[in-house]
Amino acid sequence: METFHNKTVFLTGAASGIGRELALQLSALGCNLYLVDIDEAGLQNVAQTVRQTVRVRTRVCDLADAASISSMLTDFDAHEDVIDLLINNAGVAYYGPTHAMSQQQWDWLMQINLLAPIRVTNHFLPRLMERPDAHIANMCSISGMVAGGRFAAYHTSKFGLIGFTEALRAEYGRKGIGVTAVCPGPVQTNLYEAAAAAEDGRVPAPPGFLCASAARVAALTIRSIRRNKRQVVITPMAHGLYQLKRFAPGLIDFANQFSRKKKRRLAELQQKELERLASKSDSDRVNSRRVA
Repeated sequence: METFHNKTVFLTGAASGIGRELALQLSALGCNLYLVDIDEAGLQNVAQTVRQTVRVRTRVCDLADAASISSMLTDFDAHEDVIDLLINNAGVAYYGPTHAMSQQQWDWLMQINLLAPIRVTNHFLPRLMERPDAHIANMCSISGMVAGGRFAAYHTSKFGLIGFTEALRAEYGRKGIGVTAVCPGPVQTNLYEAAAAAEDGRVPAPPGFLCASAARVAALTIRSIRRNKRQVVITPMAHGLYQLKRFAPGLIDFANQFSRKKKRRLAELQQKELERLASKSDSDRVNSRRVA
């Protein structure tokens, strides 16, 4: 995207964090904004901040609800003639044992992090193909490249979003649409504070020195859109994990597999299995005597 001035931007997750910073920085470049979030107060705060310089429209939308998305897209079509830049930024997380997650929690997270971006993008693709300098940016994550424990649903959604982004770039790059996967490491946002968690779980936030500011992620995202970069990895931690995954994936696997409690847990399970088999054997002998 060579220039941002007077371009129309559709941005989700715009009320706080990276989305808010994107709105502020894009407005400074002269973009007209259509801002989406479930947080009405946050949206209005952002809109009041940037409305003096550019045209802004806001829409409260629950991206986990298909009807809410449909209504939001209808509203955009009714008020905006064109779209030049689509940024799927909204995201949520769940922390806790995967076996403790309900199907409802899986559906909620996947709807917001993956299915909503797919639906929104599919809606806008025909209109984006009509623009001479269109671009799609998806806020993925280093969690879409490297997985750890207790964030399975989040990892799954981000791996899927990276795949969707790569597929879009392969198909529509030749048609003139730029596509970028933005993959930051930890960022100073409320993602961890707002994350859902198992009943006995507390979401651990990474230390501040490992985190990038939302403003820096927004700035690097805009620079990547300007240069039509395929993918941008942000923060030293993310770069380190990315390179380990490429060149020494066994080290990551070893770290994930290592546990001082693993042998003790397996021994306990083996003991329970022996007890179960012994109990079953005794029960079978009693039943055979009764039959005889």
